[in-house]
Amino acid sequence: MKDFLKFTFASVIGVFLAGIVFTILGIITLVGVAASSETETTVKDNSVFVLNLKGSLSERVQVNPFQQLLGEEFEAYGLDDILSSIKKAKENDNIKGIYIQPSAFGASYASLEEIRHALLEFKDSGKFIVAYADQYTQGMYYLSSVADKVIVNPQGNIGWHGIGMHPVFFKNLVSKLGLEVQVFRVGTYKSAVEPYIATEMSPANREQMTECLGTIWDRILTDVSESRQIPVDSLNAYANRYMDFCQAEEYIQCRLADTLMYKDEVIAYLKQLTGRDKDDKLNSLSITDMINVKKNVPKDKSGNIIAIYYAFGEILDASGNTTENCIDAQKMCRDLRKLSDDDDVKAVVLRVNSPGGSAYGSEQIWREVTRLKEKKPVIVSMGDYAASGGYYISCAASRIFADPTTLTGSIGIFGLMYSGEKLFTETLGMNFDVVKTNEMADLGASMGPILTRPLNASEQELMQNYVNRGYKLFVTRCAEGRKMTTEAIEKVAEGRVWTGIMAKELGLVDELGGIDKALEAAASQAGIENYSIIGYPEKESIFATLLNNQKDNYINARLKAYMGSYYNSLKALENIKDANCMQARMPFDPHIR
Repeated sequence: MKDFLKFTFASVIGVFLAGIVFTILGIITLVGVAASSETETTVKDNSVFVLNLKGSLSERVQVNPFQQLLGEEFEAYGLDDILSSIKKAKENDNIKGIYIQPSAFGASYASLEEIRHALLEFKDSGKFIVAYADQYTQGMYYLSSVADKVIVNPQGNIGWHGIGMHPVFFKNLVSKLGLEVQVFRVGTYKSAVEPYIATEMSPANREQMTECLGTIWDRILTDVSESRQIPVDSLNAYANRYMDFCQAEEYIQCRLADTLMYKDEVIAYLKQLTGRDKDDKLNSLSITDMINVKKNVPKDKSGNIIAIYYAFGEILDASGNTTENCIDAQKMCRDLRKLSDDDDVKAVVLRVNSPGGSAYGSEQIWREVTRLKEKKPVIVSMGDYAASGGYYISCAASRIFADPTTLTGSIGIFGLMYSGEKLFTETLGMNFDVVKTNEMADLGASMGPILTRPLNASEQELMQNYVNRGYKLFVTRCAEGRKMTTEAIEKVAEGRVWTGIMAKELGLVDELGGIDKALEAAASQAGIENYSIIGYPEKESIFATLLNNQKDNYINARLKAYMGSYYNSLKALENIKDANCMQARMPFDPHIR
């Protein structure tokens, strides 16, 4: 027995000491990762920036040191990092060109358009751009069409077939679960509620999305036509043929591609372009490398700051434990107040990429944007979406920029109430009773986010009036911000979604352009020439990232990579439990691809 206890005690001590050793080694390793991630990248002569696009795109991403530690490629990219990297590659004399290597990359056309524009500016430097892929998705071909040479594998293909929208409807699923959804809305085109009450698109929703898709497709056709010197009519004819399944030689004949090569031949070609011998190693830089390349401009000493505040994701009253792709209205309000009080910040560019969310949260952010504008210029730059609540928080800005394919507008309000009476009584065998002092005292009786009974006629009228007041306030805010009459706003409201091009014609947007144009306007309105650009909210340090929600962030990244465009629908459903009953948002995800 004594030997057994001695052996057990020794084993426990051994495990304990081993744990300490491995923990220390892990910390040392992570410190090394942290240090290496902050080390300036040395750019060798005759280098190529490899724009390897795989995974998903967001406005900004937090570097995950665990992925670096495991040697994994990033599966999430920040649009800010990509645009900055392209600009630095243009300025650095040691970088001779960009090699676009696209794969399955989840990005909306507005973001792709901003990257594409940055690549076109890169070409002004006289440096080369080469694109190669085994299989180009249509979005990746749109981006890659700017290249001097578009190369496809001899057994590869190019996606070219037009764009479509694929909404998901939950009505029958909700019914099978024993739930009843009661809807309260203002706006003929307010289609965000349709997934819960219908099995197909309404005529009004079909009308608005058909127009939006037509505008986006026209933009894609025009851009590709200019880059590839192919008539728009021919590009449409090719799309009708569904070019995805053609033999590779046909892409050359149609001028969609320039030549066919295998990957090793492409590498040899890049060596030739950079003056390397075929046996030499190609000097290449990844996006991760480019993040740590020093900008080739003198450091600004004016002390002036233009802040870019990134507001992306669904708007929630407070994010709680949900930190992935959502706007915590309370935190954003605090942040905007700090920017307002900071005398060094001369102007703010509010980068909005949001389909909306809580109407209450949107109103609070609107208030802080209005107060901020009283002290300094506030310029909005719209990304993929700035719709409903996303437009609500934008409308008070000094000036609004949108990408041509941005989805915006959707000025409308709706409320959803979930009743689980059938689920509770018939499926789960639960019954409820009530004792109350007043007629509507039990209106909010619920189990979590689900009511124990449907709302009666009087309660429904109360809810509809509540939503009507919210809509009237939304219209008023837009009219004040855009210096239009409420009647003029109501004509373009009703929950209708517009593209950036359409919104500019209607007066909802001032100019078309990306974040660079918004920055130029901010500097002009602030009356400054020299300034530094600082992004907000500040990114976490690597050590803070290690301590905060690593498991959840890792799982979210994996889900996004596997689910693609349907990931946002999943997150929207997850956020229902925390959502305000009154929402200002567009459909959960239009699935335009």
